[in-house]
Amino acid sequence: MAPPSLDQLLSISCINVGVGPGGTTNLLARIAIVDYRGTTVFDQYVAPTTVVTDYRTATTGITQAHLYSADAWNFNMVQSYVSNISRGKILVGHSLWNDLAVLGLPHPAVDTRDVALYQPFRSALRTPNQIIGLQTLAWQLMSRRCQEGQIHPVENARAALDLYRSVAEVWESSISQGNWPCALPPSTFSRCYL
Repeated sequence: MAPPSLDQLLSISCINVGVGPGGTTNLLARIAIVDYRGTTVFDQYVAPTTVVTDYRTATTGITQAHLYSADAWNFNMVQSYVSNISRGKILVGHSLWNDLAVLGLPHPAVDTRDVALYQPFRSALRTPNQIIGLQTLAWQLMSRRCQEGQIHPVENARAALDLYRSVAEVWESSISQGNWPCALPPSTFSRCYL
């Protein structure tokens, strides 16, 4: 099995706002996709499909004005665009199940490279059974700061991509030898994978 070509890889990150009582249910508010070189392919605010009860502005930087602007795409447009652009691609990211869940899009598990689930990263940080945040992974494994202040989806997509690229040969070699190098995502998100 040949390693994926550079044009097969996309890195994705979603930022959510809260809906429902207490704003505890995630609703997609912004999505970013970058290619293997870190070039932004897509960066879009998403108009809410229901009443937002918590914009989470302190961490997301998102306000009502962002989501109700003329530039915000409706959810169905975003979902359709992402479905089309990601078809046949390998998605890189951190906790991809969260992104796939808010997008309402399943993706083939074999075509995901989730740095939150990559066992060698977990083992390197002596936390083989825990999901480690992107900020911690980036700092501990690359001495790179990210998510300082507000969360930015382009920065997150690039950080996850850089983590993947730092071990891509080993990761892809494991897969080609039939050794999936990742833990399983939470079982409650099994609907996110084909």
